[in-house]
Amino acid sequence: MSAETTSAETTKSETTKPLLSGGCQCGAIRFAITAAPLKVSICHCRMCQKASGAPFASFADIARENFSWTRGTPAAFRSSSIAMRDFCASCGTPLSFRRIDGPSIEIMTGTFDHPDRMIPTRQYGTESRLGWVVGIANLPSQTTLQNYGSEKLGGIVSHQHPDHD
Repeated sequence: MSAETTSAETTKSETTKPLLSGGCQCGAIRFAITAAPLKVSICHCRMCQKASGAPFASFADIARENFSWTRGTPAAFRSSSIAMRDFCASCGTPLSFRRIDGPSIEIMTGTFDHPDRMIPTRQYGTESRLGWVVGIANLPSQTTLQNYGSEKLGGIVSHQHPDHD
């Protein structure tokens, strides 16, 4: 754990029931939050594109006193002079963005067990937004079953941790 990580991030309260939980793809790192996010946002900046390996990143901003790592300790990368990014050293899942000595931690919304509850209300870094992003909803689409077919999909064995403990 880096020196920039506070004890509030690593100490789970025994008296506060988690509101939501989540973790990495392999299950080595898990977290819980005990209060609703301060905000949920999308960031299109080039740094977030590279950190997430995607056209944009989506974050739930959580006050540090309402957040804890409940299993494992993530690895961290100092992505700039003001920020750290936590990730699972075992499977590589990006987990968070946090300003060094900041009052909150921003958790990647896709890592929540129920990511559908993390609805973005604002966007940042729009100077780097890829032009095609605005048209995603209009692209032809298929479900995973339609894409693979039932026979092929039925033969896939997932090694991913389930969306619960």
